Amino acid sequence: MAEKKRDYYDVLGLSRDAPRDDIKRAYRTLAKKYHPDLNKDDTAGAEVKFKEVSEAYEVLADENKRKMYDQYGHQAVDQSFGQQGFTWDQFTHFSDLEDLFGGFDFFGGDPFGVFGQRRRSSTGPRPGDDLRYDLEITLEEAARGLEREIDLPRSATCEACGGSGAEKGTAPRKCTRCGGAGRVQNVRTQGYSQFITIAGCESCGGRGTIMDKPCRSCRGAGVVAREERIEISIPPGVDTGVRLRVGGKGEAGRRGGPPGDLYVVVHVGRHPRFQREGSDLYTESPISFPQAVLGAEIDVPTLDGAARLTIPPGTQTHTVFRMQGNGMPRFGRGGRGDQFVRVEVATPRNLTDRQKELLREFAREGGETIDERKGFFKKVGRR
Repeated sequence: MAEKKRDYYDVLGLSRDAPRDDIKRAYRTLAKKYHPDLNKDDTAGAEVKFKEVSEAYEVLADENKRKMYDQYGHQAVDQSFGQQGFTWDQFTHFSDLEDLFGGFDFFGGDPFGVFGQRRRSSTGPRPGDDLRYDLEITLEEAARGLEREIDLPRSATCEACGGSGAEKGTAPRKCTRCGGAGRVQNVRTQGYSQFITIAGCESCGGRGTIMDKPCRSCRGAGVVAREERIEISIPPGVDTGVRLRVGGKGEAGRRGGPPGDLYVVVHVGRHPRFQREGSDLYTESPISFPQAVLGAEIDVPTLDGAARLTIPPGTQTHTVFRMQGNGMPRFGRGGRGDQFVRVEVATPRNLTDRQKELLREFAREGGETIDERKGFFKKVGRR
């Protein structure tokens, strides 16, 4: 007696009115859970459950099959599959499993094209990896821009073999086990289903070729490590986090592939005097009490040297003045930001007797008396 099949909705853990999105979501979760390649400890049991989940999804994801199943049960859909019953040959749902596992790379690639459109062979030219270099510069250097030479460790194509990996005068030969594909496939049959696993060829290490005489300079790798001095150009106005691309200065490509790129990540150091916000600069400058009261012109430091700033009479402490065009260059846009100066009125500490007498006179003129024992001003005669 044939084993009674479980209800497809129970298999996927769904209600009978579940929408198609829920069906697909449940299938993705269970397929990942029971896929034989992810369950090495219980491969046989995982295959049975994986087949059951796939069969349920095959029916419930198809609108017509689902209607027949809802009305007539397993008998209706079993007949629709023919005399042999349900078969799920060679992973029919690879369009879903590709999303589930992030592409065919989970199965070691698909160089044979058995699951759809043929992918690029892993034995062909491979671009080199990109490199990152973190560069620290000062705020002044960020404002001016600079040219700098750096010593960069990177791989380069072996000159002795031209990148082939084979000793000069010899050539790699095609791997007989994988036929030059770099991948081999293993097929396991379980009932009416076939499980196909694709992995890198052990004979050639996934290269597709075998070298009888590896190059002595690179030991068959086709690339060699070296340190290269590279000149990089930093444009004015860069800020921390800016990435500058230097084309072709990354790792060497493999098997004739192009080299990768170098990405220089800029870090602008903190400045003892200026605080930066975008293309604007902020700083503080002290002024004396007479300068605040009577007004003055003071020298203020900028990235381009000292500049004159007019302080109007009656300026209060913490007043902020804007110096237009004295900020940082606007990176990639042209022009410059502004510099903002916050003034602080400085209180003198060591006064001469004459200065003290003048301040007392100033206070009396303003209707104030000074209680020097307590150290505070006291208004008199004004309510």
